[in-house]
Amino acid sequence: MELRTLRYFVAVAEELHFGRAATRLHMSQPPLSRAIKQLETEIGALLFARSPAGVTLTPVGAVLLDEARALLDRAEGLRVRVHAVAGTATLTVGVLGDGTDPGITKLAAAFRRKHPGVDIRIRDTDLTDPTCGLRAKLVDVALTRAPFDETALTVRQLRTDPVGAVLRADDPLARRDHLSLADLADRRWFQFPEGTDPAWQSYWNGGTRREGPVVRVVQECLHAVLWNGTVGLSPLSHDLPTDLTAVPLTDMAPSRVVAAWNTGETNPLIRSFIAVAGAAYRR
Repeated sequence: MELRTLRYFVAVAEELHFGRAATRLHMSQPPLSRAIKQLETEIGALLFARSPAGVTLTPVGAVLLDEARALLDRAEGLRVRVHAVAGTATLTVGVLGDGTDPGITKLAAAFRRKHPGVDIRIRDTDLTDPTCGLRAKLVDVALTRAPFDETALTVRQLRTDPVGAVLRADDPLARRDHLSLADLADRRWFQFPEGTDPAWQSYWNGGTRREGPVVRVVQECLHAVLWNGTVGLSPLSHDLPTDLTAVPLTDMAPSRVVAAWNTGETNPLIRSFIAVAGAAYRR
């Protein structure tokens, strides 16, 4: 069971869609499907239930997902520590499921021009850890969204995005030009797993304790809205499927796009990355 195959599996499990997972992994879908089938053969059980509506995790797949995430985190931590001792010019960047952000595209191009010899590693993280692995030393710097517990972290704001309520297109509220949080008071909202940063959970629940399904990744949030009419929130800069829409919220604080790193880090590549990021997001 190779780490690469486990990364493929985690991508499909989080996206619940082979096509989107292939795009995220920068590969075509056929070899991804073959790799997952080979993994199922090795394990001796189906990991996904496939249907015309998409894929869902089987009980075996759910167990493997938790174990695979833990194993990949340990492997990444080992790689980071080894590179640090060896002095290799490597920078690991944590990204919070926002890889299509045009700011990241500009940042990547600018940083490559300035540091063509540096090996950049990307760690794509789910919504349960807004610090993208900083506290566990899995990444050097994170491109993420605030708010979260900033203890022992240094945070620089790069941009703010207005936020809207994500609703089904046939929802009566979807026809409104704007909404307030009070308009959504009687709805169910998606929740993050127990142990998720309280400030992060509170922000995405509009500052009020809510009830609703537990999600880990963006696609699970969208499916909760699509299938159950759950309310989700999203930056208005994000694209949504055709069956969903985002209505601007008038009393919701904007979502802050930030770069964060562990306070006291002396790696000069981190300082350079932050400087380049500040310029890239201002354009």
